Amino acid sequence: MARSSELHRVADRLHSAAIYVLRYAREADRQSSVGPAQLSALSVLTYGGPHTIGELAAVEQVTPPTMTRIVQALHERGFVRLKRSPTDARVTICEAARAGVAILRKARQARLDRIEALLSQKKLDDVALLGKALDAVLDDRH
Repeated sequence: MARSSELHRVADRLHSAAIYVLRYAREADRQSSVGPAQLSALSVLTYGGPHTIGELAAVEQVTPPTMTRIVQALHERGFVRLKRSPTDARVTICEAARAGVAILRKARQARLDRIEALLSQKKLDDVALLGKALDAVLDDRH
């Protein structure tokens, strides 16, 4: 088992690296017609299935009124379908529409292209080592 000081050092570096990579990748979002908050909500709906606005707000760590505005904007553009809950008419269920899935995949690919460009500047052995480290870290997340 790793020493506490080593765990702290690695956690600190991983945190810094994650923030750097996400900020770098987020530059691709500027070319998307959908903002980051909308893309994030759309991602939850695309990969996690239908959610109520309350559930979506909790996942995205925003208030329900904020999520209502995000979802409404997505709905107006045809990226999200809305329906009433069969058990509670006050509850709205949101699901990604085909157009929403398409725009999300396009935006995700643009982010991945940026990350791949960043990695392509590194030695192949280092990229392979990073891949193994990520496998080890992410192996238990499910």
